[in-house]
Amino acid sequence: MNRIHGPNAQETREHPEPQEGNNPVPWVVIGLTAFLMLFGIVYILRSNLTIAPELGDGRELAELRAASPGAGAAGGGAAVDGAAAYTARCAACHQAGGTGLPGVFPPLAQSEYVTGKESTLIAVVLHGIEGPLTVKGQAYNGSMPAFAAQVDDAELAALLTHVRSQWGNSAGPISAEAVAAARADTADRNKPYQGDAELTALK
Repeated sequence: MNRIHGPNAQETREHPEPQEGNNPVPWVVIGLTAFLMLFGIVYILRSNLTIAPELGDGRELAELRAASPGAGAAGGGAAVDGAAAYTARCAACHQAGGTGLPGVFPPLAQSEYVTGKESTLIAVVLHGIEGPLTVKGQAYNGSMPAFAAQVDDAELAALLTHVRSQWGNSAGPISAEAVAAARADTADRNKPYQGDAELTALK
């Protein structure tokens, strides 16, 4: 004959299974959630969304200006901080130390294009490059955007003057007048330079 047994000692020692029940969400959690949502809405509404995206890290051009007209590098573009302009526009690819990324972005440190003819350097920055390119004996096959519409002559002169004097480079400064001349000479160009195919002869 089967007998029905009650709970044994081990079963009576266990706690009941937890249940969610109908407990309301604490007011503290509700208040914090509402505050965060309101803060997010106010933050978005007060944000300046008109900054030109070509400024890279979001700084206004005035913020790239040196504290005084003589604070920049000697030569062209002395009123612009070339180092700040480089950081804002170039460092993401060519790195802070001008080393580039092997096989991806060519170095600027001791590059034959950086220390070579200033007109060629200015032209490639103005109009960009695409396709196979050899720098310091290493092959690259990518693209660099054109900056002609993004920088004025003074900023580009200061940026390139900075690059030509850093990381072992010892080329002379570039003036805003030189940038203006190169811009005028290549004004009819509407596509990037085709790497080695066009630039080898321009070194």
